[in-house]
Formats: sequence, C-alpha cells, structure tokens
Amino acid sequence: MKAMVIDQYGKAPMHMAELPTPEIDEYEVLAEIHAASINPIDFKIRDGKVKLLIHYKMPLILGNDFSGVVVKVGEKVTRFKVGDEIYARPRKSKIGTFAEYISIHEDDIALKPKNLSFEEAASIPLVGLTSYQALHDIMQLQKGQKILIHAGSGGVGTFAIQLAKVMGASVATTASEAGANLVTSLGVDKVINYKKENFEAILKNYDAVFDTLGGKTLEKSFEIIKDGGKIVSVSGTPNARFAKEYGSGFFKTLLFSAASHKLTSLEKKYHAQYSFLFMKPSGDQLRIIADLIESGKIKPVIDRTFSFEDAQKAMEHAESGRAKGKIIVKMK
Repeated sequence: MKAMVIDQYGKAPMHMAELPTPEIDEYEVLAEIHAASINPIDFKIRDGKVKLLIHYKMPLILGNDFSGVVVKVGEKVTRFKVGDEIYARPRKSKIGTFAEYISIHEDDIALKPKNLSFEEAASIPLVGLTSYQALHDIMQLQKGQKILIHAGSGGVGTFAIQLAKVMGASVATTASEAGANLVTSLGVDKVINYKKENFEAILKNYDAVFDTLGGKTLEKSFEIIKDGGKIVSVSGTPNARFAKEYGSGFFKTLLFSAASHKLTSLEKKYHAQYSFLFMKPSGDQLRIIADLIESGKIKPVIDRTFSFEDAQKAMEHAESGRAKGKIIVKMK
C-alpha cells in the first residue's frame, strides 16, 4: 500500500513509500482510508516530543484520525462488517492514517455520521474525543457555567465551542480578527481579540478553562478561575496528578521530574484544579458524537482539503498557524 512516512525523528518532510498492507488480529478490522486529518500531535510525534510516552519504529506512518470503509474483519469482531463506513482515532500504538489502509481495534471505531462526507467525518475523531473528554469527563461542565476556550478558531476550538454550547454553557474564546466571525457563527458569547486584548484582564470568575496553547497562556488562565474551578490543558505540562494516575516505575519518575511545580503552586494559590488531558480512543464516545452531529447540534469546520500526494503541504499549512478549522488529506 502507499503511505506517507518519516524515516527518523526531526523536521524532515514526509515522503511517499510502498509498505505492506497491515495484518489484522481477531479483534481488529482492516479499513480502507478515504480521508484523514492533520492534528498538532502529528508534529509532536514527528519531532520526537512524545518519545517519553511512546517510541515508534521507523519508517513511521503519521496520522491520528480517519474515515473509511471496512474491507476485512477479524474472527472475533462482532460490531462491524465489511462495507461499513466508519470513523475513528486509533490507539497510540496503532497510529498511521496517512496511508491507504489501517488495522484498528473494533473498540476504537464508530459508524460514520450519516450526514457527513468522508472528508467531513475525518475532521472529527481526535478533536471530538479531546473536547468530549475535557468538557464532559473531567470538567463535568454544567448548564449555566462559564468556560473560556482558548484558540477558538482552531481544530479543537471549533468543536469544543459547539460542544460547550450543547451542554448549556456560556462560552468565551480567544481569536484573531480573522477568526472572530467564525467563532461567533458557532455560538460564542464573548470573543477576546488576543492580539489587542488580555483575556485575564477582562474575564473573571469562570468555572472552567480549556487550554490548547500551554505556556504563559495556561499560567494566566488561573487568574480568571473561581474557587474550585477547573482547568484542562492538552498542551501544558503533565502534573503530579497525571503521573500518579498514568505512570509507573521509571516512567513515573520521568513524569514527576517533568511536572511543573509552577502549575501546582498556581493550583493552590487560586484554589483551582488543573488536569493534563491524555486523550484516549473510544468508539463509544464517537457514537455519542455521531448522534450530536446527525441531530444537527454540531457541525464540522474544515479549512482546506489536500490530496494524498500533497499530505506534506497539508502539514506545512497546519504548522503555519493560519488554518481556521481542520485540514483534511483525501485518499479516495
């Protein structure tokens, strides 16, 4: 099969290669990939920034979510059949969606939303699961609560805004002038122009913050949280709580050494709860998300679509930071 691969960690571009079609085990399906999307985790994996969590063999096929069609099923697969149109975020040990085929566990799969094209469906799994696990599982966001979602016009932001509105929250977001119309169309209640305004000087007593940027933006987010409020980040530093839950042995020691003492002190100072989100694949949650999409409550937001051969150009466009919504790579 054809696949876009890297041969080593670093900034070298992806290139097209011919690789064996994956084998499947008894609980997996083989899917023909019709479309995939670009996500920031692709850059982090390429650059070797997640080697602490998982070290991949080379050559490595990048890509962390997709939509496609089941072409083969394992002997013990019970929920899917050949011909099913699916979408999914494969588990971290099985990434590789910039390819013609992928083997994937049936637990990680859901039927594609019926009202979406393959390109639209491919934009959803990673950002949908990330947003759902942040807002529903960790924050347990309630109707009437106030949440700040950073970088609202980005891939995660556009989905998280819509999910927060479905959950009945009042939503503020940071965006540029170019992204203001987009986030407003998604139902945002307040837009902060991050190029001209300081969100921490404007917003007060928020119940939650969803951070996708990390660094100083994350640190300043503590200033707007009310007592007992929650901050969830996908770009910050894993903290001691994360290390205790996910680490063991030498891995736990490394996580503790990487944990930010500053974030822990900010938690105590502002009486907030900070969580680092290490998103997990879930076919069950993708089914919930599909229901929201089919009912018209959430819609995909796509910036541009690239051909399979131009997947490297898609990565470069994503890294430019100019995209509004998701960037798609189309295989079929």
